[in-house]
Amino acid sequence: MNNVKVEPFKVIGIAVRTTNENEQAAKDIPGLWEKFMKENVLENIPHKIDNTVYSIYTEYEKDHTKPYTTLLGCKVNSLENIPEGMIGKSFDGGNYVKLTAKGNLAEGLVINEWLKIWQADMGRIFTADFEVYGEKAQNPQDAEVDILIAVQ
Repeated sequence: MNNVKVEPFKVIGIAVRTTNENEQAAKDIPGLWEKFMKENVLENIPHKIDNTVYSIYTEYEKDHTKPYTTLLGCKVNSLENIPEGMIGKSFDGGNYVKLTAKGNLAEGLVINEWLKIWQADMGRIFTADFEVYGEKAQNPQDAEVDILIAVQ
């Protein structure tokens, strides 16, 4: 776990409003990923910087126990011409704690890391937290996913 400064960035992708209450996010977020893959969202994102996929948690009503938005997409250099059915958002960046989850994606690699984060006291500010699925996440059995948590 280390502290990093994140520069402001823009993302285009698809989103769902969800909550961790009653394990709703455990249905909604995999459904969002399924849609992302099935509808070839990655290929249809305009102005993307690269093929790294970001899963961003934002628009928190309060904290991780209340509703929030999950946005699945790519960093872009412009929010012009957002395709129908997608959304574009700008993020301010700021101070983050960076953790790296390593292992098998099918065995709950990422959610297990979040369970630890929810218990940790790290001064979270609940603006925009995100997971980064880059080159090292391509092999699902031996993946590396960075998780960045917004802090004060």
